[in-house]
Amino acid sequence: MTAPTIVPASTPEAPVPGRGAGPFARAVAAVPPPGLLLVSIVSIQLGAAVAVHLFETLGPIGTAFLRLAFAAVLLLVAARRQIGSGARRHAGMLLLFGCVIGAMNMCFYSAIDRIPLGIAVAIEFIGPLGVAVFTSRRLNHFIWIGLAVAGLVLLTPSIGKDLDPVGVGLALAAGAGWASFVLISPQVSRAVGGAGLALGMLVAGLFTLPFGLVAGGLERLDPGLLAGALAVGILSTALPLSLEFEALTRMTARAYGVMVTLEPVVAALVGAIVLGQALPPAALLAIACVTGAAIGVTLSDRRGDGSGHV
Repeated sequence: MTAPTIVPASTPEAPVPGRGAGPFARAVAAVPPPGLLLVSIVSIQLGAAVAVHLFETLGPIGTAFLRLAFAAVLLLVAARRQIGSGARRHAGMLLLFGCVIGAMNMCFYSAIDRIPLGIAVAIEFIGPLGVAVFTSRRLNHFIWIGLAVAGLVLLTPSIGKDLDPVGVGLALAAGAGWASFVLISPQVSRAVGGAGLALGMLVAGLFTLPFGLVAGGLERLDPGLLAGALAVGILSTALPLSLEFEALTRMTARAYGVMVTLEPVVAALVGAIVLGQALPPAALLAIACVTGAAIGVTLSDRRGDGSGHV
């Protein structure tokens, strides 16, 4: 299945680490691709855990804005040479793309403000999983989506008791945003190239700014909060995207897809270790169902056999 990142159709211009490369590039080149993806997945969830600690002062919407703003700056600096005239021609697509990113992040951060991180990620994962199933139209894929739905059913008795129903709804909305991202991002990549994600992040930051101002919290900014928001931008975007891009140049789409399905499991572990969010057996089984369904879809998808890109 497709991960939440834009992967170019080809990567001939990707630098090959070697003599003259910086220490970070040399270190990344020395790590096997699965290791890079695992670090990327852990980094994303650690970024979410850091974001949770900012909610008390900034609120989830203000935190989402700052994360997107810092991520946009970092990505624009990295992609500045790739921004061409195509961006102006496809401004409408970029606006839609950025609004989807912004809405998805606001919903997800608002969800993890109300429900445990691992459960929120598992529910959100239903979005791209559904896209993978319904765009393939293979009968056995519907068996896997049934397993994912079974995972959600396991959570149903807790909704309204241990689980905030608004938080569950926001996680589902974030999943819908992720599904939209999966459908739009290939078009953005083809139209604008590698700068598409950076420009989308810029639009997303501008889109979330008025919501952040209305929600309040941004007026309390201080150097410590800015540093925390910068850490979220790096952990959630800049570092994992760099690692994923390098990994995708050295592994198949199927292997990549299987690794990405570990996100709900890693989120549950990070939530338990960093945030103290111990989950009951039913929630752990629900996460296992979603992860198993995602792995099943990926392994049974023949489209991933011969390609190094998703």
